[in-house]
Amino acid sequence: MVHEGHERLTSTLDRPFPPRGTDGRAPARGSPRPGRFRPRLRGALGLLPFTAYIAAFLGVPMVAVIVGAFQSPQGAWTLKNFTVAVHAPYSNGFVQSLELALVTSVVPGILGVVLAYAVHTSRGSFLRRAVATASGVFANFGGVPLAFLFISTLGSTGAVTVWLRQLGIALTANWLYSFTGVAVVYMYFQIPLMVLIVTPALNGLRPAWREASANLGAKDWQFWRYVGGPVLAPTVLGSTLLLFGFGLSAYATARALTNGTIPLTPIQIGAVMNGNVIAGQQNVGRALGVGLMVVILLALAVYAVLQRRASRWLSR
Repeated sequence: MVHEGHERLTSTLDRPFPPRGTDGRAPARGSPRPGRFRPRLRGALGLLPFTAYIAAFLGVPMVAVIVGAFQSPQGAWTLKNFTVAVHAPYSNGFVQSLELALVTSVVPGILGVVLAYAVHTSRGSFLRRAVATASGVFANFGGVPLAFLFISTLGSTGAVTVWLRQLGIALTANWLYSFTGVAVVYMYFQIPLMVLIVTPALNGLRPAWREASANLGAKDWQFWRYVGGPVLAPTVLGSTLLLFGFGLSAYATARALTNGTIPLTPIQIGAVMNGNVIAGQQNVGRALGVGLMVVILLALAVYAVLQRRASRWLSR
């Protein structure tokens, strides 16, 4: 009996004492421990500058555009701006902007995946670094400088156009300033952007997956049909939607390249904001902006869902 009591006392003394508060009493069960929320608080404080930046340069202008889209020039609430925006010529610009965004997202999406896979399967590390560096440069080269580059190279009197003319090869006049020309210029930075986005997903494919499928007797096309394709599909589709948003909202390149001759919604919004509008339609540009916001927000929402599904596979 004495021996058993000694063992109970020893085991009780060896147990760790529960944490106590400043008043000497143990905290109640389920109550937060002191300092538990300090990392979260520090993280929230670290996000304050970024949150303030987004609110000032994205949130406030967005709210101003949305409010102005439902107001007349006199400040009265109205839906007339949207009524004007869904009719010609603004409706034609919206349709053509959607067509341009669709072309400049699907074609670069396919070519970008093919190029990224070719680089991924290459044995040279120098080629991978070179393609990654070049893609990073080309993907961020746009706007007026990109338009000037193509005009001075492939324009009516561009260097390459004149050189081909001397060789007896005549390019179609003013093709660069048409819908086709704008699409080609957009692909200049859309294809490298697709390569940058898809390459990490290709690197996330486990070699063990291909080895396991080969051990089970699967062929290459079966691996891509049942394993590689479903894993990469969310990333590829999400990246294509991201390119769609870029192609829909790009302004400076198309404006500098065509001088506003092609009816695109971003160019029409710029013209309205510069005062080139019929009297009483000053806020039609804001209604067009709301239309672009809705389409881009829908694309980004689907992109976020696809990226979440892709990360679920690639993080395993």
